[in-house]
Amino acid sequence: MPLRTGTPLPDLSGATEWINGAPPPRETLRGAPVLVHFWAVSCHICHDNMPTLARWRDEYAARGLRVIAIHMPRQESDMDVDRVREDAAAMKITEPCGIDNTHAVTDAFDNRFVPAYFLFDREGALKSRTAGDAGLGLLETALKRQFDTGAA
Repeated sequence: MPLRTGTPLPDLSGATEWINGAPPPRETLRGAPVLVHFWAVSCHICHDNMPTLARWRDEYAARGLRVIAIHMPRQESDMDVDRVREDAAAMKITEPCGIDNTHAVTDAFDNRFVPAYFLFDREGALKSRTAGDAGLGLLETALKRQFDTGAA
């Protein structure tokens, strides 16, 4: 069953390896909104959306936003770790980026889509989840709500 609003941030420890350092433990993420985004090297929408995500990451960082990327392979060729590292660098993914070649994190989020976006509030509860081409517009609205209204 897909994560529902209010669900706590799932465990991220199942990634097979991390680029840019592992994220801090879940319990230390409380107090800041957390955006977890899923992407794949074979996903053109993911590539197209990454500059917007990077802009939001940088824009909201001073206000506490924590961003975590999860590479979710969609096909066997997506499991090439060197290619994932190259694409992550080319797309300027500077946040911790889990390589989820066994889909452990993907399964913890009950996610089946790339791109997919999960926004958690300062208490670690899911506030918004979106996916696909239209997901970025919906995510922007949820992000603004977290910061412009001082929402928890």
